[in-house]
Amino acid sequence: MKQRTITALLILLICIPILVIGGTLFNLFVVLISILGLKEMIDVRDHKSQLPIVPKLIALGTITYLVVNISPNMGAIYLLDYRTIAFVMLLLLLPIIVYHDSRVYNITDAFFLIGSVFLLGISLNLLIMLRTENVMIVIYLFVITVMTDTWALIAGKLVGKYKLLESISPKKTWEGLIAGTIFGVLFGAVFYYITIDNNINVLTLILGTTLLSLIGQLGDLVFSSIKRLYNKKDFSNLMPGHGGILDRLDSFLFVALGYLFLFL
Repeated sequence: MKQRTITALLILLICIPILVIGGTLFNLFVVLISILGLKEMIDVRDHKSQLPIVPKLIALGTITYLVVNISPNMGAIYLLDYRTIAFVMLLLLLPIIVYHDSRVYNITDAFFLIGSVFLLGISLNLLIMLRTENVMIVIYLFVITVMTDTWALIAGKLVGKYKLLESISPKKTWEGLIAGTIFGVLFGAVFYYITIDNNINVLTLILGTTLLSLIGQLGDLVFSSIKRLYNKKDFSNLMPGHGGILDRLDSFLFVALGYLFLFL
């Protein structure tokens, strides 16, 4: 617990100033996170069987391109150019023909990399665009994620009895999901109302924040299922006591995607 607390403080000391400063420093930091996160996905996949080095490098290059592909129009328009989609798919599908050996690189491997690149790339590209528009929106999404995860953990330990999805995440409970959602919505909605828009319809804000909290918890389960598939406890040990980048950002990535549909 002590190690976990120390690591959490170090993470905050690094991330908060970068988030506040924003600009190029923040963008480069997000690119670094995207590369480390994709590497964690690939490393987990390699636990089962090694992917060839060239598709790995292509994936790392394309996610960098995807994350920094920012529209010059920073209004509430978030579009992904078809050329970008085609670029990523072609680069990761064509090696199937180059290797012409399904034991080395096949369609399943290609779609694993394509899915990983788009999931992480789009989510983190959106993070940069939201930070450019309003830093408070980014903090709002983090408040939902952190409060939901924290209170789900507390409630699960104190009163958790009924398992949520034991086959995917044995420690998660229905009591934790309910408590996490309640407190995630409470803190998140109050923060949004005070710092972002006090003219918003309160019912709309509560319903939207509730959906984001639930989406975040579903995202956590999605990433847990990936670890379970490849028999891994954590995506990496980059952050002692916390696991890897994806162990900390799993819920947030889905919350960011949910925000794209619910609030923009």
